[in-house]
Amino acid sequence: MTPRTIAEHRAAVLARVSPVPAGEVALDDPAVLGLALADDVVAATAVPGFDHAAMDGYAVRLADLPADGTPVTLPVLADVRPGRPADPATTGTGGAVRIMTGAPLPAGLDAVVPVERTSTGRFVAGGPSTERTVTLARQARDHVRRTASDVPPGALLAKAGAPVHAGVVAAAVAAGVTTVSVRRRPRVAVLSTGSELVPLGTGGPGTVPDSNSLMLAALVRAAGADVVRVGAVPDDAAALGSVLDRVTAPGGAVDLVVSSGGVSAGASDVVREVLATGVADAVDVAAVAMRPGRPQALATWHGVPWVAVPGNPVSAFVSTVLYVLPAVRRLAGLTDDPALAVPAATGWTSPAGAEQVLPVRLGPDGATPAGPGGHHLSALADADALAVVPANVDQVRPGDVLPVLRLPEPR
Repeated sequence: MTPRTIAEHRAAVLARVSPVPAGEVALDDPAVLGLALADDVVAATAVPGFDHAAMDGYAVRLADLPADGTPVTLPVLADVRPGRPADPATTGTGGAVRIMTGAPLPAGLDAVVPVERTSTGRFVAGGPSTERTVTLARQARDHVRRTASDVPPGALLAKAGAPVHAGVVAAAVAAGVTTVSVRRRPRVAVLSTGSELVPLGTGGPGTVPDSNSLMLAALVRAAGADVVRVGAVPDDAAALGSVLDRVTAPGGAVDLVVSSGGVSAGASDVVREVLATGVADAVDVAAVAMRPGRPQALATWHGVPWVAVPGNPVSAFVSTVLYVLPAVRRLAGLTDDPALAVPAATGWTSPAGAEQVLPVRLGPDGATPAGPGGHHLSALADADALAVVPANVDQVRPGDVLPVLRLPEPR
């Protein structure tokens, strides 16, 4: 079979998934955080919704202050504080109004002189002001936040596909939005295959701790999905088929199945064995010209997409980042997470004829192979990104710019 490129296999994976359904969620519901917007969020009202003071001071009419900055003394007419409309008695000419930050600007007045730039100097907290006059002068700025100066009604606040975060909540609520249309978190079943795999804290001679399913679950969860971790499944076709039937059953169905192991051509490669039985639909066994992670497989089980990655831990890790996480983001309705262009901080060799995917650490000078050399399992603990070296490059030199994928932060 002709090997695929990473981009070609990624496209094959993404062609099998589509965003999960959307629903309305209130912005005061903590569950909305992190979910992807299904529709654009637009402002229902203006921000600010009224002209108000940007500083504690005195509201005045600019026409009452000499243009050359000469100080004048004006009578103090009233107080205006936040949360209350201005009293009609505060309007008019020839006087000043004490005003606090955020309070509505009285009608007919068009500027605020900060209190520290007046004869008063400062306001005393906890009680009413007693001064009857104030001496002040025209300022370079009017210290007024005007209606709609931040957000006019109908303005775009956040685009569909963006995650809801604290800033989106603040902007939307301030602009009169109460609910948003978001997509729920996808549910992803994660399992590993291999009769040698044992649960955490158990084992004996010839056994291996099942780190893969824990690793894949952590990656998928960090990408925004709810995880159903099955754990290890032995190298038995009937056992694997039973597990797949269970996780894809109607009523408790998942949106995606991810498995590690069993996709090579060995005698114990149970995923290949199950795919060969004809029970799964849309089977696609592929070789990808990448190192590590050449063997890959795709299928559909009871209508649920199934992505099968290799069992070698580093191969499983990089394959999950390259293929599974983009699928999770598409299911969640999130926009794509593009690669960064990052220079190599050091040089290293790369296999000819295949795209090298290397765990790296990002620093001020660029990307450096993680751990003892990038291709070891221990490198995964040190990595915060993956660098992809083109197939036609056999020697990476310091300063060479490479596409780099940041690893998702834990949730």
